[in-house]
Amino acid sequence: MIAFVRGEVAALTLSSAVLEVGGVGLELMCTPGTLATLRPGAKATLATSMVVREDSLTLFGFADDDEKQTFELVQTASGVGPKVAQAMVAVLSPDDLRVAIAGDDVKTLMKVPGIGQKGAQRIILELKDRIGAPTGGRSAAAPVASAPWRDQVHQGLVGLGWSAKDAEKAVDTVAHEAGDAPDVAALLRAALRTLSKA
Repeated sequence: MIAFVRGEVAALTLSSAVLEVGGVGLELMCTPGTLATLRPGAKATLATSMVVREDSLTLFGFADDDEKQTFELVQTASGVGPKVAQAMVAVLSPDDLRVAIAGDDVKTLMKVPGIGQKGAQRIILELKDRIGAPTGGRSAAAPVASAPWRDQVHQGLVGLGWSAKDAEKAVDTVAHEAGDAPDVAALLRAALRTLSKA
């Protein structure tokens, strides 16, 4: 298996990054928070998880090993595939997930697109003894000091399945939290929280 990828960021899309490694461009599916830390032309190292299917090989990229391990662990719960697992680590940090599962917090897990009440209860039941205690690690990606944060958050929400109109409303709602150095991952999580309350 491929444990990590290190190389120059060749391209970024709404849901993936292409890293050039030894003359080969590897496409890694990433969360909006991870994508927000990458810049085209800059060197990057991403922890990776490969998902092998009959008809595809998909490489998922993560900002750190904790996020990768959480992504892999939640897939061991029945009914959780790579797309839902990626949405989980996009909406909730690994520690937020640990707190929600340990505290039987069904509502927090239901904030993730694709997880209903029964799914959340099943995840809690199956992972409670294996998820571990919060590590006190990062709860958001590194700050991104540029105005395009609105586009990044908007694109992230649309990529997770929300309509453009709902995404725009959510971006407007969290705009006051941006400050001088907007943290795109934190703003995306805040926007998702507002959408889940709506």
